[in-house]
Amino acid sequence: MIEALLEGISMGLLLSAMIGPVFFTLIQSSLEKGFRYAAMVAIGILVSDSLYVVLTYFGVRFLAEATYFESLLGYVGGVILIGFGISYLVKKQAVRPKNEIGEESKGKKRGAFIKGFSINGINPFVLLFWISIASLVHLKESFDSMDVWAYYVGILSTVFSIDLTKAYIAKKLAQFVTPVFMFWLNKIVGIAMIGFGIRLVWFAMG
Repeated sequence: MIEALLEGISMGLLLSAMIGPVFFTLIQSSLEKGFRYAAMVAIGILVSDSLYVVLTYFGVRFLAEATYFESLLGYVGGVILIGFGISYLVKKQAVRPKNEIGEESKGKKRGAFIKGFSINGINPFVLLFWISIASLVHLKESFDSMDVWAYYVGILSTVFSIDLTKAYIAKKLAQFVTPVFMFWLNKIVGIAMIGFGIRLVWFAMG
C-alpha cells in the first residue's frame, strides 16, 4: 500500500506541474482576493477531480468484462498520455491571462468553489487524464482494493496540497511565472507524460 501511495504522490506531483487555466486561476485569486478565497477555489478543483475519479474508475471497471478490454484500455490510455506529452512539447509559450476576474471582487466563497469546480470540470483534457489513470490502475494486477484507494488518495491529496501551497505563496511564486519558466516546465512535463504513456502501452503488450 505504501508503494501505491508513493506512486500516486509522484503522479500527483506531475499533474500539479501542468500549466493551465487552473494554475492561473489559483494565482490570480490569491493575489486579488486572498488565500481563503483561493483555498475555496482549490476545494472546488478537488471535488471536481474526485467526481472524475469515481466516474472513470467505476466506468472502466464496468467495461472490464469485455473481451480484450484490458489490452484496448492500455493502448487507448497510453495514446492519451502520449498525446498529452506531445501537446506540451509543441505548446507555444503560455501568455499570462489578463485580469478577467476583477469584476468578481464581491464574490463569496460559494462563487470561489463554483469557479474552481467549473474551470476544472469543463476541461475535456482533465477527463481524458483521469481515464488514462483509471486504465493504468486497472492494468496493475498487483494492486488490491487498498492499493487503489492509496494510489488515488496519493494523487488527490498531493494535488490539493500543492494547489494550497501555490495560493499561499502566490506573491512569491508570481515572479517566477515567466514565459521562459513555463516553456521549459511544459517540456519537462511533456517528456514525463510520454514516458508514462509508453509504460502503459508496455503493460498492455505484456
